[in-house]
Amino acid sequence: MSNTQHNSMKANGHDEKEIAPSFNVHSIYLKDLSFEAPHSPAVFNEEWKPKIDFDLQMGTQVLSQEEGIYEVVLHVTVTIKLGEGEQEKAAFLIDIQQAGAFTVRNLPEETVKQVLATTCATVLFPYARETISSLATRGGFPQLVLPPINFDAMYAHHMTAQSEEQQREGATTV
Repeated sequence: MSNTQHNSMKANGHDEKEIAPSFNVHSIYLKDLSFEAPHSPAVFNEEWKPKIDFDLQMGTQVLSQEEGIYEVVLHVTVTIKLGEGEQEKAAFLIDIQQAGAFTVRNLPEETVKQVLATTCATVLFPYARETISSLATRGGFPQLVLPPINFDAMYAHHMTAQSEEQQREGATTV
């Protein structure tokens, strides 16, 4: 290997491969799953005018700091209710934790947070949607198709709200 080739492979003592940002999906897996239909089979005689309660939370943890490997978990809870007022009851409830292991390397810390909250969640959510839809039909209920979610917009909204909260706290402490 010539000196010029050797020098082009090194930058600040590191191989260029080590410096280049990287993103990789290692695995996608179902971490936890629950389906409940507490009022079956009586609920099948009810008029099907469902009310949907939807809750989405996300968590991350570092699996390997050195290798830049993170676990991202989407925790989705969907409750379908029928009836009104005191007659309202749960037709079914699905609680799922869809997870994945991802490599995110050689990016600024703030960008890593954004990639974990947006890109990784965008990769995982279709798996959660499909599982939820499949479970609803396997439970004897009409198909439930959750709408796509724009995780980039959610992250931007979260960051704006967080910034505004910090500004308000700063203004009250002065």
